[in-house]
Amino acid sequence: MKPFKKVLIANRGEIAIRVLRSCRELGIETVAVYSTADENSLHVKLADESVCIGPAKSVHSYLNIHAILSAAEITGADAIHPGYGFLSENEEFAKMCEQCGITFIGPNTECLRSMGDKIESKKIAREAEVPTLEPILVNDSSDEKIIEEVKKIGLPILIKASAGGGGRGMKRIDDIEKVLPTIIVLKQESKLAFGDDTLFIEKYVVNPRHVEIQILADKHNNVLHLGERDCTIQRRFQKVIEESPSPVITESTRAEMCEASRRLAHKVGYDSVGTVEYLYDLDSQKFYFMEMNTRIQVEHPVTEQRCGIDLISEQIKVAYGLELEMKQSDIEFHGHVIECRINAEDPKTSMPSPGLITHYHRPGGIGVRVDDFIYTGYNVSPHYDSMISKIIIYADDREKCIARALRALDETVIGGLKTNIELHKEILTDKSFRANSYNTNFLAEKC
Repeated sequence: MKPFKKVLIANRGEIAIRVLRSCRELGIETVAVYSTADENSLHVKLADESVCIGPAKSVHSYLNIHAILSAAEITGADAIHPGYGFLSENEEFAKMCEQCGITFIGPNTECLRSMGDKIESKKIAREAEVPTLEPILVNDSSDEKIIEEVKKIGLPILIKASAGGGGRGMKRIDDIEKVLPTIIVLKQESKLAFGDDTLFIEKYVVNPRHVEIQILADKHNNVLHLGERDCTIQRRFQKVIEESPSPVITESTRAEMCEASRRLAHKVGYDSVGTVEYLYDLDSQKFYFMEMNTRIQVEHPVTEQRCGIDLISEQIKVAYGLELEMKQSDIEFHGHVIECRINAEDPKTSMPSPGLITHYHRPGGIGVRVDDFIYTGYNVSPHYDSMISKIIIYADDREKCIARALRALDETVIGGLKTNIELHKEILTDKSFRANSYNTNFLAEKC
């Protein structure tokens, strides 16, 4: 029995194609939506049906809830998969899907609400006995109280937008004189970007790794963890390389993090795929809850390659109401996986580098998976995220995985625009990366 008859994919790029492939394997028809800038995009060509939903700017197309729901209505789609980004964690969108009798392929709206608020999510995490860094609530405090509390926890600190995400709406502060001026600026930025100026402050962990746990849950109170991903290699809070297993945490710490993530998922009644993100302090060897992402992650193929589970298919089936067919004891992990995010960007400035792809050759061979949406003659738009491909590498161990990743990067040819391929090579050959002696400041210190 197929879960749905027809799924509308409310996204673009490689994630739209990724969802489309799982739908096709499940026997589900697909509807692609696209902006005028994406008329020639691959997801439009591969879907069973396609509908233009507006001009290039996201606010008029991929963030246009009414246009997307209208497209679902006219094509007879009975479910919508939001992918990641755009409307994937938008509570209003999920509610409107329900009101229209269309299934939102994601968690229930209460999870979207509670986990989308970083202050409330930390409160719930503490109630679930998940380790957290105690926040200072900016909007509920006077300037004098804020400075007093900051002095108590000590510098450096991190000021965050409660509604932020993807590295946006946060700033590290090392000077007490800059705390209040930064709060004013971040409040304005957060209001414009997220419609919410709520901020909080927490202690900045100086020597951290970024480790996250993949969760899979259904509507029958079954919650599984699918291991961890190490996402420490970042630039301005944006992930660049992810790998699994994490090379730095012990088996006992791994078990604690996975069990803490399952407790949190049970606490909020989670019923989809999701990711619980942690800071792991290399000095104290303790971990702290950061946030829960209530959607599929960009780096989900890392988990898929390690445990052989199609996360998108499972997400679709649990959204339909089916019970998970596997138990925690059924999950097996094999080898080592590394994912490289390939961006169309200037390697020196990291500024986007859109334009026409004059020629493209994707890598191949044993242990190499490529999730992309580009082709020779495709014009990379300046209107959207600069990521154009993900190269996912599997091998028996980390050393072999790095060697295979370098070989795959050497094989990759993307002509006509600049990419960050050379940056990936520099990272993978760096002595500190090879020796695991690095933290989230790795790229900031190298570049």
